[in-house]
Amino acid sequence: MKTVDIQAALAAQGYKPGPLDGIWGKQSVAALRLFQTAKGLNPDGIIGPLSLAALFPNKPLAKDLDQEGLVWFKEARRLIGTREKPGTGSNPEILDWANNLKLDYKGDDIPWCGLFVGHCISATLDQEPTPTKILSARAWQSFGIKTAPTPGAVMVFWRKSPASGLGHVGFYAGEDENAYRILGGNQSDQVSLAWIDKKRLVAARWPASVPPPIPKDVQVKRNESLSWDES
Repeated sequence: MKTVDIQAALAAQGYKPGPLDGIWGKQSVAALRLFQTAKGLNPDGIIGPLSLAALFPNKPLAKDLDQEGLVWFKEARRLIGTREKPGTGSNPEILDWANNLKLDYKGDDIPWCGLFVGHCISATLDQEPTPTKILSARAWQSFGIKTAPTPGAVMVFWRKSPASGLGHVGFYAGEDENAYRILGGNQSDQVSLAWIDKKRLVAARWPASVPPPIPKDVQVKRNESLSWDES
């Protein structure tokens, strides 16, 4: 199920999800809430199995319904390839993330892995509290609720050393025996996938406004070296 299909179904029933562009933002969340209220469902703005069944009553539901509600993770995947502007200046899209979060952010030469995670969460889950210090990767270790590593989980790592106070944050996208596959920002100066040693994991967290997942590991074959410094 694609996000644009959900937006189109909402629009067809008279709701206004905004542009049918596959980007799940605040207008789409508001439209889903109105639809859920009209159908007697919990108006949480989350794409769950009951909402999907009401939107698509004559269509078989996907076997893996858990993936449908991971709107923040879909947003993260959509942004793969977004990168810093080389030289002077900053990528205006990255600056827009900060402006939307009302952050005093000077430019993309400042580490932005926390900003990327904050954008993906806040743009798609409008009732989810985020850390006060969004830009601080280690602040995300108190985000939401504790979970085991699973697709879409917010993964927090130490950087330099466990006691440094420095860190990195991104989303779980898979693993092998020794490393996690992380979808994150500021990885080689862009939104990308990188492998991070499991020994560096500080916390795995899940949005509190979303039903807790049944954790599952996704095994991925690694043919790249480990990332050691995501600044």
